[in-house]
Amino acid sequence: MLDTASLKNLLAQPQKIVITTHHKPDGDAMGSSLGLYNYLIQQGHHTTVITPTDYPDFLSWMPGNEEVIVYTEHIKEANELIADATVIFCLDFNHLSRINDMGAYVRASGAYKIMIDHHLEPEDFDDYRHWDINACATAQLVYDFIVNILNNNKLVNKDVATCLYTGIMTDSASFKLPNTTSAVHRVVADLIDAGAVNWRIHELVYNSASENRLRFLGHCLTNCLEVLPEFNTAIIVVSKQDLEKYQVDTGDTEGVVNYGLSINSIRLAAFIVERNDKIKLSLRSKGDFPANEICKLYFSGGGHRNAAGGESTAGLQEVVAKLKLILPEYKKLLTQ
Repeated sequence: MLDTASLKNLLAQPQKIVITTHHKPDGDAMGSSLGLYNYLIQQGHHTTVITPTDYPDFLSWMPGNEEVIVYTEHIKEANELIADATVIFCLDFNHLSRINDMGAYVRASGAYKIMIDHHLEPEDFDDYRHWDINACATAQLVYDFIVNILNNNKLVNKDVATCLYTGIMTDSASFKLPNTTSAVHRVVADLIDAGAVNWRIHELVYNSASENRLRFLGHCLTNCLEVLPEFNTAIIVVSKQDLEKYQVDTGDTEGVVNYGLSINSIRLAAFIVERNDKIKLSLRSKGDFPANEICKLYFSGGGHRNAAGGESTAGLQEVVAKLKLILPEYKKLLTQ
């Protein structure tokens, strides 16, 4: 393992650096990756962000996005960069399975592997770890890494600040989740002072939906939503045919689960969607209800207490039925 002094010495000289994040990156994944990218290039490091898959168009405006390599579209080039890297930053994930086929190449690389993350139960593949499950976003930890570990707050310029603000904003549900502490707001204030234009970032992320996305959302709420009042639970179920009908793009399903959670008295919301090869689940909860426990025990997943995900190779209706069978086990927590 690297200690902090050794890490500082390593990064004091130009390195060949790869930054990667989890598949189907969200705002925190891309915000933290591009925030770190814009910091490292100021120091002369040869730095490349490689994402395992594509990501939503509403994140493509961030500074440095034009340099991102999508692994599935440039496999040979990406594998060569990973093999040649001296440092690999792994952001917003802590198991190499979360980067799909890239995982084997990152594991085999001789590069120093630096994990910055806030998820539970990290895999032991890294050489240096900046990890805190109480952080509201990985972007918050990247800020802390730059400012308090590397002592380089002067290099948090407008581009760095813009990306990190995006990550914190999206992973905190626009600063609404319980882990949005006063410390988070102080970080956000620093990022605004450094040049992040908060209202503009909000517009670019949240007010840039396509017509298809809005029609898809209307379909989800009108035709796919089931409320189970006896369990204070809302379930939205979307088929492959629904995705095709509304020409759903990457990112169009982002946040749909939260509409279920917004209903009065609902403590658990599930968004269950049929993809080509498996069923994906997104769970959101209020208070102390352990959404991550359900995903971990029953759907090969995990996450945070109030925001978790899982998957299954069973059929769509089988997965829905399984979730409904599980709910009675948690009735006391759901109805207290």
